[in-house]
Amino acid sequence: MATGTRQAPAVEAWRLVHELTGPARGWFLDTLRERDLSPPQWLALRRLSCGEPTPMGELAATLHCDNSNVTGIVDRLERRGLVERRAAEHDRRVKHLVITQDGRALHAEVTAALDAGPNPLAALPREEQRALRDLLRRAVAAQRAAADDD
Repeated sequence: MATGTRQAPAVEAWRLVHELTGPARGWFLDTLRERDLSPPQWLALRRLSCGEPTPMGELAATLHCDNSNVTGIVDRLERRGLVERRAAEHDRRVKHLVITQDGRALHAEVTAALDAGPNPLAALPREEQRALRDLLRRAVAAQRAAADDD
């Protein structure tokens, strides 16, 4: 450290994660741009890829945006034939979103591109990759458990 003081290991780990992933941001955005997707559109497709009809309000909550914003995102995806709006069986005023076959294909394509992208972790030995993966899994599980407690 420049100041000579030691930081908590979690703080240093978090900063290293940012340092490791930060340079990939431009590549990530280019990967989406090449497929005419914005980050919010990609996040919507990713959420809808589970195949379950999703209410628009639930998608807005997942994306942490206003319902009016999600309408614009969905409008663009729907025009491209990637998602469909369907009236909910229980209430026709509620619109559910469903990913289409074209949407699934694009989701698979983007996922494959992102998984194969710049991966500085690939240079680590397999044993260290597994150890890091296992630690990150534990951190994500702890985060999910904390969110469930809220």
